[in-house]
Amino acid sequence: MRAPKRPRPSRGGERPPVQLDLRRMVLGPVGLAIGFALYAATGRVPQPWQDVLIGAMFALLGISAFVYARGERWIQGLGGVLIVYGLLRATVLH
Repeated sequence: MRAPKRPRPSRGGERPPVQLDLRRMVLGPVGLAIGFALYAATGRVPQPWQDVLIGAMFALLGISAFVYARGERWIQGLGGVLIVYGLLRATVLH
């Protein structure tokens, strides 16, 4: 009598099955629409508050990208760039 075969260890080339995340699929376009609406709404605010608000939105987007990244270095780098741009936009770039 033979022993049952044990499964081979993975060689790293196999991918797990893809699972659709409906929440992420919905939140992406909704967040994009909210972002465009907020950006358009800041056009009605008088200067210099318009630049300050737009800079703050970019900085907040960078902070949320940095926090959401969870170890993804390139997303954290993008978040850092957005934070720096937002701060520059609010203070220096007009």
